[in-house]
Amino acid sequence: MVLSLEPVNRTLVATALLSVLAVDVFAWPATITQSLIRDARRLVPRSLGLLLLEREDQVVAEAQRFPPELYQAVATDLATGTLQPETLAALDAHAREAVDLLRQRRINEGIVRLGALLRIPADLSDPVLSAGPEGYAPGVVREYYAFVEGNLDKIPVVLDDPDALKMESRRLAVYWQGLVVRSRAQSGLIGSELFQRGRVVSHTSLDWHSPVFSVASLSYSRAVTAIAATWIALWRDVRGDVTRQPQPVILAPKDAPPEAAASPGPRPELEASRP
Repeated sequence: MVLSLEPVNRTLVATALLSVLAVDVFAWPATITQSLIRDARRLVPRSLGLLLLEREDQVVAEAQRFPPELYQAVATDLATGTLQPETLAALDAHAREAVDLLRQRRINEGIVRLGALLRIPADLSDPVLSAGPEGYAPGVVREYYAFVEGNLDKIPVVLDDPDALKMESRRLAVYWQGLVVRSRAQSGLIGSELFQRGRVVSHTSLDWHSPVFSVASLSYSRAVTAIAATWIALWRDVRGDVTRQPQPVILAPKDAPPEAAASPGPRPELEASRP
């Protein structure tokens, strides 16, 4: 059984968590966020991708205005590893605001709000935010994000869950909770690999052989898939055009060239045309 915290305790836990993590309101740094948007956009129907591309700056700005009370609720729940029913209800209500705008034919506002919902799956896919109230030693989060940013061109973008792109919006709450579970399972490795012998490990001393690269790669692909899945599920609710949704090619291990096993090399392009 998961016991819900009293309001005052929930606030204290959230405040402590944010203090320990010492991260910006938008967890992923701007460079990574822009990359997430770009890759997620390439998984959605072309019409939606173009609408999002035309408003990318507005989408990012709107995402940074995520309601503080909702962010606090999410941060508190991430400390326990379980999104409470009231938090999931609030996230769903926030998502429905974008759907309502689109149904009212307020296209520009609706698309911006829909795009800004990337904040929900992106944050829930970030293992840093699922570290719990103990957090990490000072400097670990900085080095982790610096490592991810420096290796974006090497991270292979894969579909974390292909079936998620066919998901109905009523399943989003369960899907979002699943992101938290998987993110939390990876959080500990960041702390253990980037803080050793009482000192923070510099990201410059790591490469793609490091377990940190595995965490970064898995969480990045999880976030890309989750962002696209969230957008598509809500886009279907307003009967948006889904006739030109890219179909990524599924590659079996035997299809990979021999040299791919030796080095991840540059980022392989998703099998979908860039909007």
